[in-house]
Order: sequence, then structure tokens, then C-alpha cells
Amino acid sequence: MQKRIRILALFMVGLFGIVLLQALNIQFFKSSALSNSSGNPRIANALRNQPRGEILAADGTILAQSIPSTSSIFKYQRVYPQQSLYSQEVGFNSPVYGAYGLEASYNSYLTVHSQPAQSLAQLFSPVKEPDSLTLTLVPSLQKLAQSQLAGRDGAVVVINPSTGGILAMYSNPTYDPNGLVSASVTSEEAAWKAAITKDANGYPPLTAMAYQQAFPPGSTFKVVTSAGVYDLKPSLANKSYAQASTISLPDTNKTLSNFGGATCGGTIAQMLPPSCDTGFAEVGLDMGSTLLYQQATAFGYDNYIPVDLPYGSVAVSNFPTPAQQVGRLPFVAYSAIGQGDVRATALQNALVAAGIANKGVVMTPHFMRAIRNAAGGLIKTYVPKAWKTATTSKTAASVSQMMQNVALYGTAAGLFPQNYDVAAKTGTAQTSATNVNLQTDDWMITFAPANAPRFAIAVILPNQALSGTGAEIAGPVMRCMVLGAWAVTSGQPAQGTSSTCP
Repeated sequence: MQKRIRILALFMVGLFGIVLLQALNIQFFKSSALSNSSGNPRIANALRNQPRGEILAADGTILAQSIPSTSSIFKYQRVYPQQSLYSQEVGFNSPVYGAYGLEASYNSYLTVHSQPAQSLAQLFSPVKEPDSLTLTLVPSLQKLAQSQLAGRDGAVVVINPSTGGILAMYSNPTYDPNGLVSASVTSEEAAWKAAITKDANGYPPLTAMAYQQAFPPGSTFKVVTSAGVYDLKPSLANKSYAQASTISLPDTNKTLSNFGGATCGGTIAQMLPPSCDTGFAEVGLDMGSTLLYQQATAFGYDNYIPVDLPYGSVAVSNFPTPAQQVGRLPFVAYSAIGQGDVRATALQNALVAAGIANKGVVMTPHFMRAIRNAAGGLIKTYVPKAWKTATTSKTAASVSQMMQNVALYGTAAGLFPQNYDVAAKTGTAQTSATNVNLQTDDWMITFAPANAPRFAIAVILPNQALSGTGAEIAGPVMRCMVLGAWAVTSGQPAQGTSSTCP
């Protein structure tokens, strides 16, 4: 009996020891983290009684600001004057759901904090103010993308290829962030539910199609395959592939056919303008899975894109590894034409175009242009830096010429003014080889002017009728975006804001 009492006593002492250790852990080791946690009601309430810094577009348009509250017990209310136009990039700072987008990435600058002392008095009594964040986004291009995607799912990304600055990024469906910063918890909950509810095609507004949804890139991937030929297996550059409308795939009784039963062949330079599926499938088989994978990852596939959004919020574009392709030669053929297991975000495809435009170097994409203090003093400015060397400058020049031919007499012929010197590639990817209600994801990527590129663009319109093509579906949107980007980068107002985009 006494032995049992001693065991129980020791057990109780052990429990008290655990409680004591946890108390010490909370009081001494975790006290700072808990005190500063956004989940701490005291901190959350204090932050809502202080103004956050403004978020501004490239021209100074206010995208987010704190205003004195008239309908809340708190002193300030966060508002987003542009509503849904920038929501998937700017994000929101919700008392209930936390911070999203750039509101989260630059939270330490946007919250009230001690500013560097400018005088002896400030050294002893530091000034506490938030900083403001100016972005690279251009309102006229953002509005143009919004107008072109009105009423349909899709995404547009416009990038400066020499700096990586994102000039426009817009997706449908989208949401209005103002409901998510309401003084009413009930209103916030309703806005959250609406933001996570999928549309008819299965896309929730809170999930940005431009960088959080990936799709088969289709024939736009032939740009990557072509670069791989020049860089990694140049002996294939001048190989002429037989004219064919259908080819037999190895290790299977299945075949691969060109769109609409067209017959094509020749060298890669001859096959890219008409987007020859049979020829590029054979190119992929000749290259092999290892070289295809090497070139895809050089452009950023299977890598996390280091854009200045919260880490983990950007989808990683997928290209199957050589190990995943062992014994699957038909899938290697499909991978070379951007189908099968290949998936790309619009951001990734814009970077492919930007890499070719920038002589083979993919610059790190970014939104931040500058951070300033409350007095307007410059705190930080973005310094462009390379992310990937995707290909050599010589290869980039060769692929650029091939893409120019796509716009001159290939699948994108007639879409753009010839004096704009546009380099382009279309893409029409079947969503499923077994889907009885077969649809396509329609793409186009471009950059211009090809001899000195000022912008690179990707457009994706998913879940389209099988009868359409990338040129027919994504082409009109791309034409408008090229006209607008050309004007803006030439120092003129954006053109083509109407739905017809003449």
C-alpha cells in the first residue's frame, strides 16, 4: 500500500514539475512571441487603434489606407478604394482572418514602428509611424486587364523583362477585400465565405488564378523545348522531321495528331510558327526526359518563384522529373508540347517570355518599387536581380526570331501591328484525354518590341470550348494588352480599354 502511495506522490510531483516548466517556457521563452502575435487580442486591438501605412500603385493611386473610423469602437478602419481591382496582390489585413498578400509581406513596414532618429530629441523620444509601400503595378494596365477578362475566368500578367517589375496582374474570379476588414465580425464571416466559394468552373475568388492556379501550358511550352534544343542538344536544331498529321507513339498503340488534322514538319525553326505538335513531340523524344527537365527547371519549373508575396502562397509549376518519366515514352512526347503532367501558372509563363526577351536571363519578379516614411523620405527601393539564367543569349536570340515568325505568319498572324515587332507563342491544351466534355486551356505569351523588349505578357483563359484555339480565344485579350503595354511603356496613356479593342 505504501509503495502505491509513494508512486502516486512521485507522479503528482512530476505533474507539478511539468506545469512549472510550461509556466517558465511561456513566461520567459515565449513571452515575446506571444506578446507580439497578431492572434493576441490586445495586440490586434492596439493595431486597429493605429493607422497602417498606405499602399500605392506606381502612379500614386491609393490601393490601401487607414481612415478614421466612424462606425466602430476602434479609431481606424482599413479600406481598399479600388475594391477588387488589386485584391489578389494587395490582399487584406483582417482582424479575424489575418493578413494576406502584400499586406502580409510588408507588414513590418506598414505597421506603426519606431522611425530612425533625425534629431537629438527623437533619439530620446523616438517617432513611431508607419511607412508607405509603392508598387510597380500600373493602374491603366490593371484596368485594361480587368476589362478584357470581364465576365469570364482567366488571368493576365505583364512584366518588365529587364527588371522583373510586375506592371499588371489580374485574375477572374476575384473579390472585394473591404468586406474582410469590416468592423462587424458577421460581415467579415460572410465576406470570407463568399471569397472561398468556388465559381461554376471550380475556382474560388480568394485563390488568384495568376499565381495560385496552374494549367497545362500547351504549345507555349514549345518555347522551352526549342531553347533546350539549342542549348542542350544542338544537333537537333537542323534536323528535319517528316511531314505528318499523325505519329505513332512508342511503347503503345496510341497516336498523337496535330490540331484539326493539319500536316506539318521540318526543322524546329520551321515548325514553331505553325505549332507542329507531331514534330515537337518527336523532338521531345529525341531530347529525352533528362534534357527536357533540365531546360524546364532552368526557366523556373519545379522551383518556388521568389516574388514578394507571402512565402508558400505561390503555386509551383510542374514538369515531371526524369524518374517520373521512366518507362513512359509517350508522356515524354506529350511533355515536350506542354501537355500530360506539365502545369504552369500565368506568372511562370510570363517569366518564360521575359527570359527569352531578356537574352536568356529571368529576373526576379517583384511588386515593391519603393518604401517611404511618413515624411516621404526614401527608406528602401527595389534593386533588380537575376533569378535564373535560363539559356544563352545566342539561344534566346534564335528563339526570339522564331517567336517573331509566329506573329508574322504563324498561329498568331494578323493579331498585332507589324511595326510593334511582337514575338509570340500560342497554346491550346486539352484539359483531359478522357474527359467526355473535353475543353481546352487557351494561352498566349508575348514580348515586344523584339529587338529591345519593354514588356512580356502571359494570358490564360481556362475551360474553353474544344473548337477554340489559343489564338482565337486568348489572342484578342493579348492584342489589347500588347496595345496597352506598348502605349504605357512609350509614355502614353493605355489604349484598347474597350471590349472590342480596335
